[in-house]
Amino acid sequence: MTRHICIHGHFYQPPRENPWLETVERQDSAHPHHDWNQRVTAECYAPNAASRLFDEDSRITDIVSNYSRMSFNFGPTLLSWMEENTRFTYGAILEADRASRERFDGHGSAMAQAYGHMIMPLASPRDKRTQVRWGIKDFQKRFERDPEGMWLPETAVDLDTLEALAEHGIAFTVLAPRQAAAVRPLNGDDATAHEGEDAEGAGDASWQDVSGGHVDPSRPYLVNLPSGRTIAVFFYDGPISRAVAFEELARNGERLAERLLGIHGEDADEPRLVHIATDGETFGHHHVYGELALSYALAKLEEEEGVEVTNYAHFLERHAPRWEAKIIEGSSWSCVHGVERWRSDCGCSTGAPASWNQAWRAPLRKALDGLREELDPRFEEAAGELLADPWDARDQYIRVVLDRSPGNVESFLSEHAAGELGDAEKVRALKLLELQRHAMLMYTSCGWFFADISGIETVQVLRYAGRVIQLAEDLFGESVESGFLSELEHARSNIQAKQNGRVLYEKEVRPERVDLPEVAAHYVLRSLFKSYEGDEAEVHCYRVSDRDESTAEADRSRVLAGWAHFRSVVTHESAHLSYAAVYTGDHHVIGGVRGFQGTRSARAARQQLEEAFERGELAKMVRVLDQEYHVSIDSLRALFPDEQEEVLEQIMESSVREAEVVLEDLYEKSASLMRFAAELGVPPPGVFQTAARSVLNRRMDATLRRDPPDLDHMAALCAEVEERGVHLEHDELHHAVGKALARLADHMAEEPDQLERLENLKRGVELMGSLDFKADLWGAQNTFFRVLRNGYGARVAAAEEGDAQARRWIDLFRQTGEMLSVAVT
Repeated sequence: MTRHICIHGHFYQPPRENPWLETVERQDSAHPHHDWNQRVTAECYAPNAASRLFDEDSRITDIVSNYSRMSFNFGPTLLSWMEENTRFTYGAILEADRASRERFDGHGSAMAQAYGHMIMPLASPRDKRTQVRWGIKDFQKRFERDPEGMWLPETAVDLDTLEALAEHGIAFTVLAPRQAAAVRPLNGDDATAHEGEDAEGAGDASWQDVSGGHVDPSRPYLVNLPSGRTIAVFFYDGPISRAVAFEELARNGERLAERLLGIHGEDADEPRLVHIATDGETFGHHHVYGELALSYALAKLEEEEGVEVTNYAHFLERHAPRWEAKIIEGSSWSCVHGVERWRSDCGCSTGAPASWNQAWRAPLRKALDGLREELDPRFEEAAGELLADPWDARDQYIRVVLDRSPGNVESFLSEHAAGELGDAEKVRALKLLELQRHAMLMYTSCGWFFADISGIETVQVLRYAGRVIQLAEDLFGESVESGFLSELEHARSNIQAKQNGRVLYEKEVRPERVDLPEVAAHYVLRSLFKSYEGDEAEVHCYRVSDRDESTAEADRSRVLAGWAHFRSVVTHESAHLSYAAVYTGDHHVIGGVRGFQGTRSARAARQQLEEAFERGELAKMVRVLDQEYHVSIDSLRALFPDEQEEVLEQIMESSVREAEVVLEDLYEKSASLMRFAAELGVPPPGVFQTAARSVLNRRMDATLRRDPPDLDHMAALCAEVEERGVHLEHDELHHAVGKALARLADHMAEEPDQLERLENLKRGVELMGSLDFKADLWGAQNTFFRVLRNGYGARVAAAEEGDAQARRWIDLFRQTGEMLSVAVT
């Protein structure tokens, strides 16, 4: 009998967007990448979209998508980030589902996910429903089909959650083996015989206790629900899944395949499924090169006689459940205590010191629950004045989250409005729905998962709560923050300097709150150093239009003043604001923002400021700003974090150039001495090494960034590096080298018949290979392999017919492939 095998990857990252800006800001802990989404994409998500298979000489024989041959789900909030920030990987994931449909008789390998990674058994009934509906709508928009299965965050489950899935047409989900309570055969193998019966009394066979993880994972099971609905459940193989996630199995594709092939069902009378489930990040992020082990294992399984690699939906269509199961209510895959990890100090943690505790979890949940319970009735009452059915509008609001274009927002509001809505009422309706969106996001499971309340995941949860509080105070005209903070005070950090949740909120969350005047303050400071292009400027999720402004400069100082219309893309809140700022050198700025008082008043204020600037009267400029602009700007801290770094780099540019001149001079003067020292094997003085490293790093980086790279100059630099024995800054150059090679490969692929382009690629790979660190060949290999797959055969045929040009091309292509470690066959 055919053995069926399925590997499932749960790919997910906590949402990381600043709730006020809808943008992921720099996270220093993700260095050298901008943030953790970017880092894990580089280490895992992208490599799994183009994984390698090798021959015995470690040459690439194929580049494959692991996603197309496995079962997978991606968190919707992660896919949303990918759609905007990593188009290659995002497109590859969608394409993998299309390819899997062809491979598996129309059943795509992608599963949906409950939207916000909320622990569903701890969610309110309304939140359960909305999370399922949002997860389905997000999936339909991206994958252009209905989902057959849905992944539950942390596989946390109860009957109400399964009811929500079944109610919305979800056919199956995947759980851990210890989440099964009891099983028994279905009467006559007929699943429909039990529809409508109580799950406790369905059928005549006796229940077999399988609690403690003793369920047979090779069968699909039917769960009969109190409503009379049913849903299929797959309990994954626990021992192999744990070995993949926490042992070395994800590092060795041979062993992984052998382990999966070594599992046999209890008998040969019933089709069986060997399947595992783990975090997708296991393959490449948690275990370096895990994606290679996965692609090798999948290829080996596909070659094995009598084995079929499949996905859950494909298997379920052909092999309906013959057994039914009861689940353990309030259980999960990552907490042996059920779902206590997300509400109590249960003992589950992530490598925390022995002296630490997680007693902070309970007061954190209590604070959030209290906030939600206080605001839900207010939402219902306030939204009921504007929307025909507030909760149905919330369920459908995912349509706006996925497409915030003005036309779509207007259409949505028209469909759900209780009557004709004016502009102010539309803004209020959107704010009410945004309050609900963030009230769900603040329950993201990662906030409780880790060791201390001060971790970035928990602070992110507090940021969502901060946005909820801001919206609530704006909507309802009274503070709701004090009660929330009183509860948070009991959530004590294990790190003495962090104190407790209240202090964390007050120091790290409240200062991040943004309103339209603060957007204007950012805009005017940013405009001092780099003007926004186009008629409408984008400031993260805000738009600035109808601008009327002027600038003046004197030496290193400059002034900017004007007025504009500022509008939130999210809530449509808007205001006309006047603004002004003065830069006086170094990092010193002053400025202000106020409500627009009309053209005459604004022009008069601007004229006063410009006249004082022209005369160099700083005291008068300060006086004008104090009198005419109410929101004071006294620091570059008014810039949003990523732009703070950008502007500081610009301000320091002249100082950096001066330092570079000094280093260039030192480098040139020490050249002959460094050469002589290198010949004798004597290390030159550290200051000479520092100057050489800085100069050559900068020159090489500039050369690599040209499009196409200047290979003659690069060759000279490589020779200079070798001659002087300089050790380059690998972190700085690694990405630049990889991108330069990828551009050379793209240039070649645009017109592959042009020998000069192929020669440039070969030369570029040869040069980069001479550096004292391993070049990043990933992007170049992908493009080269695409040309190999799509065009090599035709050129071989032309060469065999006597085409001399084709023969030269083939020789050069093979040499390049050898350098790129690609087997050209």
